[in-house]
Amino acid sequence: QVQLVESGGGSVQPGGSLRLSCAASGSILGFDAMGWYRQAPGKEREWVARISSGGNTNYIDSVKGRFTVSRDLAKNTVYLQMYSLKPEDTAVYYCRAEKILSHYWGQGTQVTVSA
Repeated sequence: QVQLVESGGGSVQPGGSLRLSCAASGSILGFDAMGWYRQAPGKEREWVARISSGGNTNYIDSVKGRFTVSRDLAKNTVYLQMYSLKPEDTAVYYCRAEKILSHYWGQGTQVTVSA
């Protein structure tokens, strides 16, 4: 098992930036990918971004060009840098460690974008 702890959420104005962190209790290279998901009030949880064990990244269309997922293997930490935030980015953001047959979630961190 692995413990995932997200941090870095907060409240920002539209156009602002935040960097989320996801610290894992063990090596993240043991997973096929590390993903970021979000869940807005009254909506289903949705996938946002992913970085594979090989370092390849993928994004949902609505965040392409604004969000960047990266990692620090020495710190077993994955980041989600978010720029040009919009009110529709408001959600609880979750980190997920993914294997083919299993996955682990963090507890989430709230991001609120409002004027």
